[in-house]
Amino acid sequence: MLNMAEGLARLDALTRVPVVATLGTDFAAAGFELAVVGGPVRDALLGRETHDLDFTTDARPDDILRIVKPIATAHWDIGRAFGTIGARIAGEQVEITTYRADSYDGVTRKPTVEFGDTLDADLIRRDFTVNAMALRLPARTLVDPSGGVEDLLAERLRTPVDPKVSFGDDPLRMMRGARFAAQLGFDIDADTLDAMAALRETLAIVSPERIQSELVRLLQSDDPVRGIRILVDTGLMAEFLPEIPALRLEVDEHHHHKDVYEHSLTVLRQAIELDAQRHPDAAPDVALRLAALLHDIGKPSTRKLEPGGAVTFHHHDLKGARMARKRLRELRFDAATTDSVCLLIELHLRFFGYSEGAWTDSAVRRYVRDAGDELERLHILTRADVTTRNKRKAARLAGAYDDIERRIAELAEQEQLDAMRPELDGNRIQELLGIGPGRDVGHAYRYLLDVRLDEGLIGPDAAEQRLRDWWAARTIGG
Repeated sequence: MLNMAEGLARLDALTRVPVVATLGTDFAAAGFELAVVGGPVRDALLGRETHDLDFTTDARPDDILRIVKPIATAHWDIGRAFGTIGARIAGEQVEITTYRADSYDGVTRKPTVEFGDTLDADLIRRDFTVNAMALRLPARTLVDPSGGVEDLLAERLRTPVDPKVSFGDDPLRMMRGARFAAQLGFDIDADTLDAMAALRETLAIVSPERIQSELVRLLQSDDPVRGIRILVDTGLMAEFLPEIPALRLEVDEHHHHKDVYEHSLTVLRQAIELDAQRHPDAAPDVALRLAALLHDIGKPSTRKLEPGGAVTFHHHDLKGARMARKRLRELRFDAATTDSVCLLIELHLRFFGYSEGAWTDSAVRRYVRDAGDELERLHILTRADVTTRNKRKAARLAGAYDDIERRIAELAEQEQLDAMRPELDGNRIQELLGIGPGRDVGHAYRYLLDVRLDEGLIGPDAAEQRLRDWWAARTIGG
């Protein structure tokens, strides 16, 4: 909750930050206006940590460069066409942008860049009122033409102009609204929500890369579920990730939630909590959060009504992994993230066989081998997937997972499970069998890996004899 007195004190402190004070003085001396704008002003009022310093000015790019060059240790003008000059001053990275008065054609979200002449006009064209405030320098005057302070006090997100006009100009602002709701814990104004629902199909003009970037930033927030609900309820999610709203059509077979959608949101929340407990200083794990959100997307297409009224979702893990790969590629996720998410979805049911009866050491080794680098994420996802209200069942599953993690740790200490390889490498296989590189070496390698998984470390001499015996039997049989 915003405390106005404390917020104003933090704004005053912001003006005394060396780079802010220096730029305010230097722009004024050169005869130009300058203001801290947007996120830094909002976050100062809310008491949130500010990572970026954004400024706006009536100075044109050439004038901005002329002013900052003498005081900057580095500067860049890759955003010059849009009026933005970047610089590093007093150890801080800043961006300074000329007032804008852009226009949009409604066909793409790329504006026709037009420089403006007044701060108020520049602020009115921004996405939400809470981001449309500025602090004039060096006068320390708060400029708020659209009621951003009132909306901060009300914890409300609202556009400075008619939301249909704002979102019509740039449909990505609708996704930003969901993200800000998650980051700030704010509600979206009813008229703004209605406009998001009405204009959801205009998201089609936004590039997949931009949609992916906003989705990632939403998932990195403390409470992404809040934003996900907004995207689903307004229909926006159906425009780029329709598998999520489709989960509402499936009844949760565990009878904890009314549908698989609610179960998936609970799993996401629990995965975030478990990750924070296990890795308290780590950055938000986007791959884990994506896997938690998507882990059951294969259920609608694998749903089968069995005799007696039971519902099954056989192989929804494999189906879901394939669906996730297709969708993540369309959203231009990088290969590493895509591979991690899909492997986690594919393996997320594997543990539940363990809870039905103790695995052999061989089965535990294979679990570790199949999970590879995703083992820790798989631990978290599998634990988070337990959403039953039956306390005895939940305790039994938690105990079973405690046991498998203990056994993995013991085997890892004994056998170096993190380097799960046969005891003979490819060169030694070729030497022993008198063969050159080719498929036979691969077959032999996989045979020895199976021996390692089934029996653990048996020693190089025993491994060599087993390889000779396998080769002899294979040769005779072939």
